[in-house]
Parts: sequence; C-alpha cells; structure tokens
Amino acid sequence: MNKIEIAQNPNTSPETLKTLATDKGSGVRYCVAENPNTSPETPQTLATDKNYFVRWYVARNPNTSSETLQTLATDKNSNVRWYVGRNPNATELIRRLVLMTDSKLAQ
Repeated sequence: MNKIEIAQNPNTSPETLKTLATDKGSGVRYCVAENPNTSPETPQTLATDKNYFVRWYVARNPNTSSETLQTLATDKNSNVRWYVGRNPNATELIRRLVLMTDSKLAQ
C-alpha cells in the first residue's frame, strides 16, 4: 500500500492519519482531510494548510468540528467557504459568517 491508499482507508488509525497529515505530498494530506477516521485535532491542523484542496476536503468532511469550520469560514478560497456553509456541523453563526464573507455563496 502506498501513502495515499493508507490515507484513504477508513480503517487507518487516527494516529497514523495524524502522522500522514504532515506528509509533504498534498495528495496524501487531502486524503487524510477527507478520511472519516481522523481525530478531531487533525482537521484543525489541516485547516491552515497552504494547499486549498486540503482545506476544501477538511470543509467537506462531515466529521469536521464546528471549531475547525469556524476557522475555515473566512478562508480566502470561495470553494472552501462554500463547503463550510454546507457542512452538517456548521452552526447558523458559521453559515452567516460565510455569507458575510462572500454574498455570492448565498445563491
């Protein structure tokens, strides 16, 4: 198995995913970001990743905490903000923050 396959596997341990979250390959990091078995701390770390695809997958992950979504609600990338607003863990306050940041997302 290569690192991407390990990062994609929903049975990979949270500890292994935490280690892979620091991999130099952005493909590995965004697979970690979308993995439902990540620990709550891992998406928080990845929410500040320089690669917007990684942040995008953090925003899409239904297990991402509302605290992490709040961090991403004002992300410079509109695709990231769009997924924050549609995440089931986004509070009404987070959704409003997203809309204040980019009124085009209200559509």
